Amino acid sequence: MKTSKDFTQGAILKPMLQFAVPVLAASLLQSLYSAVDLMIVGRYGLAADVSGVNTGGQIMMTLTFFVTSFAMAVTILMGQAIGEKKPEKAGEIIGTGIIMFAVMALALTLFGFFGAEMLANALNAPPEAFSQTVSYTKICSAGFVFIVSYNILGAVFRGVGDSVMPLISVFIASIFNVAGDLFFVAELGMGAAGAAIATAMAQALSVVISFFIIKRRTMPFELTRDKIKINPLHSKKIVSLGVPLSLQDMLVSVSFMFLLAITNSRGVIVSAGVGIAEKLCGFIMLVPSAFSRSVSAFVSQNVGAKKPERANRAMWYAIGVSLSIGVVIAWFTIFHGDIMCKIFTKDGEIIRRAWEYLKAYGIDTVFVCFLFCFTGYFNGRGKTMFTMAQNILGSFAVRIPVAYIVAKTAGSTIFQIGLATPISSLFQIILCLGYYIWLRNSDKKSNI
Repeated sequence: MKTSKDFTQGAILKPMLQFAVPVLAASLLQSLYSAVDLMIVGRYGLAADVSGVNTGGQIMMTLTFFVTSFAMAVTILMGQAIGEKKPEKAGEIIGTGIIMFAVMALALTLFGFFGAEMLANALNAPPEAFSQTVSYTKICSAGFVFIVSYNILGAVFRGVGDSVMPLISVFIASIFNVAGDLFFVAELGMGAAGAAIATAMAQALSVVISFFIIKRRTMPFELTRDKIKINPLHSKKIVSLGVPLSLQDMLVSVSFMFLLAITNSRGVIVSAGVGIAEKLCGFIMLVPSAFSRSVSAFVSQNVGAKKPERANRAMWYAIGVSLSIGVVIAWFTIFHGDIMCKIFTKDGEIIRRAWEYLKAYGIDTVFVCFLFCFTGYFNGRGKTMFTMAQNILGSFAVRIPVAYIVAKTAGSTIFQIGLATPISSLFQIILCLGYYIWLRNSDKKSNI
């Protein structure tokens, strides 16, 4: 069965939407996968368990960003090889990636497991939730090999234009995760530790089943056993793209961890509320996030085929579609966000705090429709140094200073602290627009 797509010819919007919809569905399931832990813990556990899953989940998300960033590098290089019509080169890239990711899995497992207490302290985990945070982090870290395997599988399929297989993988994991949460948390009352066990087991089962499904697929690349080794040229390219992507994602995540540390210092109720808002943020950002990945895959193939104008049009189409949906989501989040917060908990005070913080993300939902699509475009063109630079500036020159100043202001609210995020996004959009104009002018002068 062949499911890859050639994005270098024909219509733009229709194939992009056909690719983006499964990506969106997979992202939705991925968010549900993460949120179900918090939802069931919120229903059957204590506020300390909710806080523990929130803080531990933020730690795992930050470590996982390191994996997904290098996975994006593989997607970009594969897409360019497919656009160049070089299947053997694509196979060599995958083989190199497999070895690199195996080493990465071992390193992250050791760091997450043995550094759990240090990380929980760094995030100011509330004393009532400290042990829950550590347990969640250690158990999830033990399953890092499956997190890595899942991400490399997704990177390969997105690189060849197949967004269906990653959706299937997430669907399988989501089903097992829900079942595991209901058993370990609701039935056995294991709280945050039970949620972590369910997560790790679901990822393992998803990877195993996905491998069996993949055997039936016909892929547009050549991957034989002799290609599963480090190719110096490809490994250098993966590192040159992956390091900036990894640094930007991790540093952005660190900036959000800084915000989390601020809100954690205001007590377990605020911590639990912010945790719910963070999970809901994953849902309201789904559309622009899906289009960002779609733009990267679309642009990378067209860069390989020497069709920059086609890549430019794809980005603007993606911005237009995501913005039309983002405005509606922003309105609902700001004015009716409490409806979503009630899904996770019955505690009225936690709901109030969650909605208060969520309103800031509602504003940001509009801005990221531009920012994420710009980022996907630049990543697809291999301009990861710029995306790293603008993300670092947005995080450390804007988001953290603004949040810190507001937090130190007497009478400040968590909504006002949260406004540091949309302010940062607006700043980054200005940088991206300027760089995009410069790139277009450079393309015209070079006749690319």
